[in-house]
Amino acid sequence: MDLKKYAIGIDLGGSKIALGIVDEEGRLVELLRYETDALGGPGAVINQMVNGITQLKRKTATSISGIGIGVAGQVDRETGGVIFAPNLDWHNVPLGVDLEKECAIPVVVTNDVRAALWGEWLFGAGRGIGDLLCIFIGTGIGGGIVCGGRLIEGCSNTAGEIGHITVDLNGPLCHCGNRGCMEALAGGWGIARRTRESVKADPESGSTILELAGGGVEDITAKTLAQAFFAGDVLAGEIIKEVIDALGAGISALVNALNPCRIILGGGFIEGMPELVSRIDHEVRRRALSAATGRLTVCASKLGNDAGIIGAAALAHKTFSGSI
Repeated sequence: MDLKKYAIGIDLGGSKIALGIVDEEGRLVELLRYETDALGGPGAVINQMVNGITQLKRKTATSISGIGIGVAGQVDRETGGVIFAPNLDWHNVPLGVDLEKECAIPVVVTNDVRAALWGEWLFGAGRGIGDLLCIFIGTGIGGGIVCGGRLIEGCSNTAGEIGHITVDLNGPLCHCGNRGCMEALAGGWGIARRTRESVKADPESGSTILELAGGGVEDITAKTLAQAFFAGDVLAGEIIKEVIDALGAGISALVNALNPCRIILGGGFIEGMPELVSRIDHEVRRRALSAATGRLTVCASKLGNDAGIIGAAALAHKTFSGSI
């Protein structure tokens, strides 16, 4: 008889939903991925998750102790409601209540990067580390913080919004309304904006980038920049240097303030350009106090795309079965 406990972890983003069954040791037993029906609104997305949960249960026929969801947005700790999820265009959606009602399984909801932190902390690159900073760089920049062996949530559950640290007082406008946020300079959307501006200002220097984008300036993305960088393009190299500078400024401030033992870097931009980890490490050590970096290690995520699923399931195990 299988005495193991299982939970379902869900990584909910604006473009994809990933669901998996995870055991207490962090092993991903089954996995499903869908494109998110974001245009269909909350009801359509919740139906997608319900269908995925049903498929997973049929595949394994195991007893599920709970469901954990990591969503790219701000979450009400008490109700599991999504206060705001910009990539989904959700405002005050009672996600936890609605999904629990549909599935008759208890649900816990957290921020997506905090879910990834749970995965890396318990089963990945942060295992056994009591002072830890997890930074995921994708379309935006999110973070999770562990201090003294405790996950930091903050007064209103928003601790870890490190993408909105100001690194340039006169910098570009961020989606949050502030100027010069680290995300506006080094998140995927900010990198794309900066690259488009550079190509428009100097089409000759930006010819390689424009060609890789198919000839349309508005089609330039952070991925386009990465492709140009790997092709040895000079302008792409200059923009990547600016990105490293912005990340170095923001992360070194966090290192000085929090004194972590380890920084884990993940997200789509890092996975696409893993060599940036060593460059960010160098820049942080150049800027931060030497006393704060003496025992610091900087590394890439170990769990990759599965970190959010495994971490969300781990949170469900902890919340509903007390097994982690």
